[in-house]
Amino acid sequence: MQDVSSAAVAGGVRQPLRYRVAGMDCPGCVSKVEAALRRIPGAEDIGLNFHTQVLRLTLDEAMTPRATLEDTVRTLGFGVEPLGDLRIVADGAGGEADGVPAPAERPWWSTPKGRLTILIGVLVAAGFGTSLAAPAAEDVAFVPAALVGLAVFGRRALLLARAGSPFSIEMLMSVATLGALVIGETAEAAVVVLLFSVGELLEGVAAGTARSGIRALTGLVPRTALLIDGESAREVPAARLAVGQVVLVRPGDRVPADGEVVEGESDVDESPVTGESVPVPKQAGSPVFAGGINATGALRVRVTRTAADNTIARIIHLVEEAQAGKSPTARWIERFSARYTPAVIAVAALTVVVPPLGFGADWHTWIYRGLALLLIGCPCALVLSTPAAIASGIAGGARRGLLIKGGAALEAIGRVRTVAFDKTGTLTQGRPRVTDLVALTGTERTLLGLAAAVENGSGHPIAGAILDRAAADGVPLRPARDQKAVPGKAAQAVLAGKLIEVASPRHAARHGGPDEIPADRIAALEGEGKTVVVVLADGRAVGLIALRDEPRPDAAAGVAALRGLGVRCVMLTGDNGRTGQAIGRSLGIDVKADLLPEDKLREIAALRTRGPVAMVGDGINDAPALAAADVGVAMGGGTDVALETADAALLGNRVTDAAALVRLSRATMANIHQNVAVALGLKAVFLVTTLTGVTDLWLAILADTGATILVTLNALRLLRRGT
Repeated sequence: MQDVSSAAVAGGVRQPLRYRVAGMDCPGCVSKVEAALRRIPGAEDIGLNFHTQVLRLTLDEAMTPRATLEDTVRTLGFGVEPLGDLRIVADGAGGEADGVPAPAERPWWSTPKGRLTILIGVLVAAGFGTSLAAPAAEDVAFVPAALVGLAVFGRRALLLARAGSPFSIEMLMSVATLGALVIGETAEAAVVVLLFSVGELLEGVAAGTARSGIRALTGLVPRTALLIDGESAREVPAARLAVGQVVLVRPGDRVPADGEVVEGESDVDESPVTGESVPVPKQAGSPVFAGGINATGALRVRVTRTAADNTIARIIHLVEEAQAGKSPTARWIERFSARYTPAVIAVAALTVVVPPLGFGADWHTWIYRGLALLLIGCPCALVLSTPAAIASGIAGGARRGLLIKGGAALEAIGRVRTVAFDKTGTLTQGRPRVTDLVALTGTERTLLGLAAAVENGSGHPIAGAILDRAAADGVPLRPARDQKAVPGKAAQAVLAGKLIEVASPRHAARHGGPDEIPADRIAALEGEGKTVVVVLADGRAVGLIALRDEPRPDAAAGVAALRGLGVRCVMLTGDNGRTGQAIGRSLGIDVKADLLPEDKLREIAALRTRGPVAMVGDGINDAPALAAADVGVAMGGGTDVALETADAALLGNRVTDAAALVRLSRATMANIHQNVAVALGLKAVFLVTTLTGVTDLWLAILADTGATILVTLNALRLLRRGT
């Protein structure tokens, strides 16, 4: 992508552009800008993210110059600034994963909205002072404040109407203010524009607080790093570290980049990334994440990712993309609000004309009440009720190691009735170790050597355990060829002219002959919760290898927490029934065993007939099942798979976080319901009180701005919610 400040491209070529749009207070602002830009010839693929304030589109400059596009955004009352194609997280002072460092937050009184609010406030105060000193001048004392507000908001309302948004809050407020001036309610008109200005200002402050929630993660990465250069270490900007460089991380320092420990031992607090409250032991070969705090010993760390691509930057980028997506509830509310505002305007018009014309009522009274109804007609609070809660829920989850890939996923997680778990690497630690070697022919050392030669180079946990045991016993790796894996059945290779297989007992019984395989010994080992593989040479069994993968320390607690939430738990495993049941009994979970990958898909489909299903797996071998479930949840501490696959990821590798996801989803949905109740409830109350003459114009404006502020503040509670 070229920088948007580059020279104009040749006519007819659609150029991708990116801008930062400043001054957006609520998702309604996004609709206003998008509606205006859709009217511009040559502008397509328009997308504006309220949370990152980044606008993306393609533009044919032969039809419309980009300067015209920028002027269009500015005339709507928003700032617009071109962005280039860099995606670099700032040096610890804060930034975004979407373009360039975010601009520093300005004090509210120095912003254009702040200055306007102060000016109108001073004029309203002067009006009250004048009316007290000279009561006869009351009718004109408040006119300056009303006219200043009308000049600003009325102009914006006309521009929005021309841009395709005729029913904006600015239009409704301007009509109400102008009408109040016409019927002589000048004090009401002045107070309305003041409260509207204050409301916009507070909405902007609240929106900035919401945006800063996830952006604060970037401040966890230190500005500088100690780059090892020969026998010394020199201080360099952390943002400039390159892959392969080695840095020194002293006790008490934050890790400046994602990397791998090459020397030293220490405990590292990785809670900023994974939410894990207990420091994690690190030694040579251990991965570390940018932002982690080194606790005890000095570490030398080889950088594996640049600043633009470290785990925190990628989390922020994915979260902001997720926040930009609309949940089903948000889409429904948008459709509802599109009909709600015109309906209220129609009611306001009928309120003005029906009582005077039909019943001889006083025109002044009913015009006044009709104008008040206009102020109730804006759906800002209603439109904001869902995206504010979804954005806060996603951001709050990410800060606790729960990465959720969009509003739809966040909504769906709370509705699941069953959570299906993979066993290896999910409910268990994923690091099995060899416990028994049973040689049927030859020696245990020969048996281990054959299995290790077949498994060499494989990433499967069983392969890793066999290779670790071979290394510990000093068994050399013999050369093998034609290595391949038969998923769920065996690993194969040709060794010294013989086909060697490391197979499941079921596969071995089919191909090696059941009479050669000691079923009783296999049953005894599996009854102890061990996984057994059979080593075959040209179809003949030469021995058994038993392995055990211990359950995660929090697995039983995680399953119990889900049951406490009314969610059924099932373990889906390719292991044999006896091993699966042994693990299942210790965790208190239902077990479906002896499953091939296609069998897991059938089990997921069967579970879905009883209600929504979430599948929790390691994100690698379980990809089909993760995709088949209503919600796929990947276990993984910041790995590519955990961040890029499935609908959600548990970065802390904790089973208990599955229950935390469900609780967060349910809390978010409860927050949405509260927000909708506040938004509609306040409007309903003010609708009745306005029609009966109980409330005035200045109170009617609180039905929108007040509700919007309450909804935003309520949503922000999710950022602080403990799980």
